[in-house]
Amino acid sequence: MPVTAGHHKAGEHAQVNAQLKSALKSDFRSESNAKRDKYRNPGATLSFFEVTPDKTVIELWPGGGWYAEILAPYLADKGQYIAANFETNPSEDNRRTRYYAKAGKKFEKWVEDNKAVVKNVGFATLNPPEKTKLGEDNSADVVLTFRNLHNWAMAGNLESVFAGAYAVLKPGGVFGVVEHRANPGMPADSGYMDQAEMVKLAEKVGFTLAEASEINANAKDTKDYPKGVWTLPPRLAMEDQDKDKYLAIGESDRMTLKFVKK
Repeated sequence: MPVTAGHHKAGEHAQVNAQLKSALKSDFRSESNAKRDKYRNPGATLSFFEVTPDKTVIELWPGGGWYAEILAPYLADKGQYIAANFETNPSEDNRRTRYYAKAGKKFEKWVEDNKAVVKNVGFATLNPPEKTKLGEDNSADVVLTFRNLHNWAMAGNLESVFAGAYAVLKPGGVFGVVEHRANPGMPADSGYMDQAEMVKLAEKVGFTLAEASEINANAKDTKDYPKGVWTLPPRLAMEDQDKDKYLAIGESDRMTLKFVKK
């Protein structure tokens, strides 16, 4: 199936249900996170990925919890939010494993501190290629990943993560992918990934591309920066150098892909 199949412009999937609207407007969300909605379009994105309040949803590497702030309360009563978190007890001790362990423990603490709102959050450990089993086979309705593909690709682990997502999903389940979108030929260490290659890899492990959306597109993103995608906000890796220029561009141009397990 070509990448352009089911291609949609921003706004066409803005049928956001009342519960999701409530989660988006909730005071539970931090002000700094909510300010990024204009770039991350969470209502339209989650609606496009068919995330309803009664589903079992796994988020791969929730990181600082930007989407967890929305998803965990939204799914708390009728569904199940499962965080496929970083490895918090690494077998190796190095800068990378320490960084992930610290971030993973911080996320676990956030869940514990907010039990009254997020309720019974589930956990899995995603540490590819060793740990990619996200739960019982055919048990989840939706698996989501936001801006993580380049990390797994740089480590040579992307296919194992896609295969793990495929295994845990029920037939008919959705694998929702948002990622910085490369120009053809850009290396993964730029932070950008080639959309056609991502579709090809997902199809290799068994997925079918249902739709591609332009919800998270940004035509201003020229993708030719000194420090890759991290030059743009929110990271602003160049700090004050040309800061206004990068703020004017905004966050990256992103692919938004909905795959289905047949």
